[in-house]
Amino acid sequence: AAHGARKMEDYGRFLALLASTLLVGFLSVILSLVWVFHYREGLSWDGSLGEFNWHPVLIITGFVFIQGIAIIVYRLPWTWKCSKVLMKFIHAGLNTIAMILAIVSMVAVFEFHNAKNIPNMYSLHSWIGLTAVIFYSLQLFLGFAVFLLPFAPVHLRVALMPIHVYSGLTIFATVIATALMGITEKLIFALKNPAYSASPPEATLVNCLGLLLVIFGSLILWMASRPHWKRPPAENAKILRPIGATPEGTEVESTMTNSNADKSDLRGNTEAARKQNIKFDEAGQRSTM
Repeated sequence: AAHGARKMEDYGRFLALLASTLLVGFLSVILSLVWVFHYREGLSWDGSLGEFNWHPVLIITGFVFIQGIAIIVYRLPWTWKCSKVLMKFIHAGLNTIAMILAIVSMVAVFEFHNAKNIPNMYSLHSWIGLTAVIFYSLQLFLGFAVFLLPFAPVHLRVALMPIHVYSGLTIFATVIATALMGITEKLIFALKNPAYSASPPEATLVNCLGLLLVIFGSLILWMASRPHWKRPPAENAKILRPIGATPEGTEVESTMTNSNADKSDLRGNTEAARKQNIKFDEAGQRSTM
């Protein structure tokens, strides 16, 4: 009973954290829209400043908010009943949407710069931003090729999973850092009268947006790095576990126990199976994200 209560408490904590994360992410998107519509020239696609404004809005919506959700999607306890493959498709799908929005937002900047004869790719913001987009597309391609398509051998998945996880988190953190550089740069360029240093309302609003991005990032990284919020091992793994090893037996497992299968037999076979199992677990049958 105590174990059950602890699990519920942990579940409650997870939900509270998830709700806060979604709220902060949602607020970030709203603030980016308030910024471009209330203080700037709104949104358009005609080479004017309104075209540039797609850049912050789409980066915050796609590259920060949607990417963040994609990272923690395996952690949602109510999806643990869903097949792992379905969850992989959702993870890959969200990351693909984020990628498309990031690319559109970059096209907007290049088009705007070229229309106004502003030089491209000279700032640190642009260097790191482009690097993040290139690595993100690489990560996406490799993720599809290795973890989603059924061709990669298990040992390759085992070897690449920790790298995939590390790269994903590093790119996500880098994107947030780049966004902070971008909004700072924009405020310094755009606020002339009154200047940024005079702290006009726009400066305060956008500084708060930056704070929200940092909070959002830290909440996502916290959720992604807690080992006890990992998706439990896949069904194929659970069937092979010795009976009684898992407190709540899965449906598959309980049907096996109820059948006339000799339990000691089953136990005997599980040692080898468990070793195989551990390999599966690491192979992204149970990935961290």
